[in-house]
Amino acid sequence: MRIGELAEAAGVSTKTIRYYESIGLLPEPIRTESGYRAYDEAGSERLAFIRDAQASGLSLAEIASVLELKESGTASCQHTRSLLQRHIAEVEAQIERLRETRSTLLAMAERAAALDPSTCTDPNRCQVIAPSED
Repeated sequence: MRIGELAEAAGVSTKTIRYYESIGLLPEPIRTESGYRAYDEAGSERLAFIRDAQASGLSLAEIASVLELKESGTASCQHTRSLLQRHIAEVEAQIERLRETRSTLLAMAERAAALDPSTCTDPNRCQVIAPSED
Protein backbone atom coordinates (compact mmCIF):
# COMPACT_ATOMS: atom_id res chain seq x y z
CA MET A 1 0.00 0.00 0.00
CA ARG A 2 1.11 3.57 -0.60
CA ILE A 3 1.83 6.12 2.12
CA GLY A 4 -1.53 7.85 1.76
CA GLU A 5 -3.40 4.58 2.18
CA LEU A 6 -1.31 3.66 5.21
CA ALA A 7 -1.85 7.10 6.74
CA GLU A 8 -5.60 6.92 6.24
CA ALA A 9 -5.82 3.40 7.63
CA ALA A 10 -3.79 4.35 10.71
CA GLY A 11 -5.42 7.72 11.26
CA VAL A 12 -2.17 9.69 11.01
CA SER A 13 -0.75 12.07 8.43
CA THR A 14 1.73 11.17 5.73
CA LYS A 15 4.06 13.71 7.34
CA THR A 16 3.91 11.69 10.58
CA ILE A 17 4.83 8.51 8.73
CA ARG A 18 7.78 10.22 7.04
CA TYR A 19 8.90 11.59 10.41
CA TYR A 20 8.71 8.14 12.03
CA GLU A 21 10.84 6.82 9.17
CA SER A 22 13.37 9.64 9.61
CA ILE A 23 13.87 8.84 13.30
CA GLY A 24 13.94 5.09 12.78
CA LEU A 25 10.61 4.13 14.33
CA LEU A 26 9.41 2.84 10.99
CA PRO A 27 11.85 1.15 8.64
CA GLU A 28 12.31 2.67 5.23
CA PRO A 29 9.81 0.93 2.96
CA ILE A 30 10.65 -0.56 -0.38
CA ARG A 31 10.13 1.75 -3.33
CA THR A 32 8.23 1.04 -6.49
CA GLU A 33 9.91 1.57 -9.84
CA SER A 34 8.28 4.99 -9.97
CA GLY A 35 9.71 5.88 -6.53
CA TYR A 36 6.57 5.56 -4.44
CA ARG A 37 6.84 4.10 -0.95
CA ALA A 38 5.26 0.65 -0.77
CA TYR A 39 4.23 -0.59 2.67
CA ASP A 40 3.32 -4.10 3.67
CA GLU A 41 1.18 -5.40 6.52
CA ALA A 42 4.18 -5.34 8.90
CA GLY A 43 4.51 -1.59 8.38
CA SER A 44 0.84 -1.14 9.11
CA GLU A 45 1.07 -3.23 12.28
CA ARG A 46 4.14 -1.36 13.49
CA LEU A 47 2.45 1.98 12.89
CA ALA A 48 -0.58 0.77 14.86
CA PHE A 49 1.74 -0.27 17.71
CA ILE A 50 3.40 3.16 17.73
CA ARG A 51 0.03 4.90 17.79
CA ASP A 52 -1.25 2.65 20.61
CA ALA A 53 1.95 3.09 22.63
CA GLN A 54 1.70 6.87 22.30
CA ALA A 55 -1.92 6.72 23.42
CA SER A 56 -0.76 4.91 26.56
CA GLY A 57 1.55 7.82 27.35
CA LEU A 58 4.86 6.51 26.06
CA SER A 59 7.18 8.98 24.36
CA LEU A 60 8.65 8.29 20.94
CA ALA A 61 12.03 7.65 22.57
CA GLU A 62 10.45 5.11 24.93
CA ILE A 63 8.64 3.46 22.03
CA ALA A 64 11.95 3.28 20.16
CA SER A 65 13.55 1.56 23.14
CA VAL A 66 10.80 -1.09 23.18
CA LEU A 67 11.12 -1.63 19.43
CA GLU A 68 14.92 -1.93 19.70
CA LEU A 69 14.51 -4.72 22.25
CA LYS A 70 11.98 -6.47 20.03
CA GLU A 71 14.27 -6.18 17.00
CA SER A 72 17.21 -7.62 18.94
CA GLY A 73 15.11 -10.62 19.91
CA THR A 74 14.99 -9.63 23.56
CA ALA A 75 11.76 -9.85 25.50
CA SER A 76 10.50 -6.33 26.10
CA CYS A 77 7.83 -7.03 28.71
CA GLN A 78 9.88 -6.09 31.79
CA HIS A 79 11.19 -2.94 30.13
CA THR A 80 7.69 -1.92 29.03
CA ARG A 81 6.32 -2.66 32.49
CA SER A 82 8.99 -0.40 33.99
CA LEU A 83 8.13 2.41 31.57
CA LEU A 84 4.43 2.08 32.36
CA GLN A 85 5.06 2.04 36.12
CA ARG A 86 7.05 5.26 35.82
CA HIS A 87 4.20 6.86 33.86
CA ILE A 88 1.67 5.66 36.44
CA ALA A 89 3.74 7.32 39.19
CA GLU A 90 3.88 10.54 37.17
CA VAL A 91 0.11 10.48 36.63
CA GLU A 92 -0.48 9.84 40.35
CA ALA A 93 1.72 12.84 41.22
CA GLN A 94 -0.11 14.98 38.69
CA ILE A 95 -3.47 13.91 40.13
CA GLU A 96 -2.27 14.94 43.59
CA ARG A 97 -1.13 18.35 42.29
CA LEU A 98 -4.51 18.80 40.61
CA ARG A 99 -6.32 17.92 43.84
CA GLU A 100 -4.27 20.55 45.68
CA THR A 101 -5.00 23.10 42.96
CA ARG A 102 -8.71 22.27 43.11
CA SER A 103 -8.71 22.74 46.87
CA THR A 104 -7.02 26.14 46.51
CA LEU A 105 -9.47 27.21 43.81
CA LEU A 106 -12.45 26.12 45.89
CA ALA A 107 -11.17 28.15 48.84
CA MET A 108 -10.77 31.20 46.59
CA ALA A 109 -14.27 30.73 45.18
CA GLU A 110 -15.70 30.54 48.71
CA ARG A 111 -13.77 33.69 49.66
CA ALA A 112 -15.07 35.47 46.54
CA ALA A 113 -18.66 34.56 47.39
CA ALA A 114 -18.28 35.95 50.92
CA LEU A 115 -16.49 39.20 50.08
CA ASP A 116 -18.14 42.56 49.56
CA PRO A 117 -16.72 44.11 46.36
CA SER A 118 -17.18 47.60 47.80
CA THR A 119 -14.53 46.84 50.44
CA CYS A 120 -11.88 46.10 47.83
CA THR A 121 -9.61 49.15 48.02
CA ASP A 122 -6.16 47.75 47.21
CA PRO A 123 -5.30 48.94 43.67
CA ASN A 124 -2.56 46.31 43.27
CA ARG A 125 -4.29 43.07 44.13
CA CYS A 126 -7.64 41.37 44.25
CA GLN A 127 -8.71 40.38 47.75
CA VAL A 128 -10.01 37.08 46.43
CA ILE A 129 -6.45 36.03 45.61
CA ALA A 130 -5.01 36.03 49.11
CA PRO A 131 -1.33 35.45 49.78
CA SER A 132 -0.46 31.81 50.36
CA GLU A 133 -0.03 30.75 53.96
CA ASP A 134 3.24 28.80 53.56
